[in-house]
Amino acid sequence: MSLRPRLLQNGPMPLASLDRDLAEQFDIHRLDQEADRAGFLAAHGAEFVGLVTGAGTGAKAELVRALPNLQVVSSFGVGYDALDEAALVAQKVRVGYTPDVLNDCVADLAFALLLDVSRGVSAADRFVRRGEWAKGRFALQTRASGKRLGIFGMGRIGSTIARRASGFDMEVGYHNRRPVEGSPHAYKDSLLELAAWADYLVVVAAGGAATRHLVNAEVLDALGPQGFLVNVARGSVVDEEALVQALQQGRIAGAGLDVFEDEPRPLPALLELDNVVLAPHMASGTHETRRAMADLVLENLHHFFATGRPKAEVPWSAAL
Repeated sequence: MSLRPRLLQNGPMPLASLDRDLAEQFDIHRLDQEADRAGFLAAHGAEFVGLVTGAGTGAKAELVRALPNLQVVSSFGVGYDALDEAALVAQKVRVGYTPDVLNDCVADLAFALLLDVSRGVSAADRFVRRGEWAKGRFALQTRASGKRLGIFGMGRIGSTIARRASGFDMEVGYHNRRPVEGSPHAYKDSLLELAAWADYLVVVAAGGAATRHLVNAEVLDALGPQGFLVNVARGSVVDEEALVQALQQGRIAGAGLDVFEDEPRPLPALLELDNVVLAPHMASGTHETRRAMADLVLENLHHFFATGRPKAEVPWSAAL
């Protein structure tokens, strides 16, 4: 019998080397390779003390309840809205995730999207490739430097984006549920106030029911016809239908989107718009960051089995 902790892996990891590391360091079973998952869990669910998953895959209540001896979850990702909090808390399961190590790369992509949609980089690339440069000049675009940057969600990533903004001489304002103690940036009492103030509204707020569609038609109208939206958080935070209408009608100037409500299927109308830059949920997708995230997935597990707590716990798990 193996002395290694028996863990269930809820699908392949975004990094193949992490799949190999997990298999080498733990007694791992891949649930996604079972033809009859419900039958397998009914027969073997009590064998597992740990679950490895990802921010997109998560862990539904049904799966958590099928693992009566579950002690720890280690999730690849900074988002935890796909993890069923109620079910995990009810079973007193410790939950680790991978914050901080992806801050820089997410902030970098947020600024890449901001600059791209503002200066029309992707649209200009298409313009040149279509041979249109020989027929006339590319349309004038919008300067980013010196503008107002509104950050919805001034957490770890939001703070990193704010530091990037200083290099572009941008004035930064933000909205959270409450002001950040010691922040040098202007706090806005509401998302609507932030949008009305900002030239660029960058969404970095957590996903989940509490933030669903907070960026709605009213917020987009407050951002206005010279304003740009950038979303590197969760697609659920933005009302995608309202965003399409605002873009089509010129009620905002453009958008840079790394996340969508129904991934990997953005609304078809978004694909037809030239004032939108679309990315395939790739903000943390660098060799360096994905390896650091993988290392933290492993470290969370080893730390739990040594001390009873993952190294980096989601807030509601840390409160257990």
